[in-house]
Amino acid sequence: MDLNKVMIIGRITKDPEVRTITSGQTVASFSIATNRQWKDQSGQKQEKAEFHNVVAWRKLAEIIQQYVKKGSKIYIEGRLETRSWDDPQGVKKYRTEIVADNMIMLDSKGSVANTGGGSVPAPSIAPEPAVEDPGEEITVEDIPF
Repeated sequence: MDLNKVMIIGRITKDPEVRTITSGQTVASFSIATNRQWKDQSGQKQEKAEFHNVVAWRKLAEIIQQYVKKGSKIYIEGRLETRSWDDPQGVKKYRTEIVADNMIMLDSKGSVANTGGGSVPAPSIAPEPAVEDPGEEITVEDIPF
């Protein structure tokens, strides 16, 4: 069994480019920056940014066009795909992209996405409900194995 699954959380580096191809399908192309921080052997804080090319199709592309702008924080889930082409000089070029299947907008609650005809609050992820205290403590002797 094979698996090709990508999940990233980051910020959009510039407004998505959205176009309609000859078959009538909508496609959105954009880049997401993810940052990694760590301390090196001497204790100095280090930081590195990675830039990921993302492509979304059809309805997801239309939603991205409407709600996602430069600086938006989003979660993208999809698969890696590499395509190739020959440039005008005949040199073979390659580009690896994330083909998005799912997106969640993660901007803070209360932020607003401009949709052209008005403003819509950006969706937020609801916190998980708190687990109620059962009122009694479970001890090791209570576990049946």
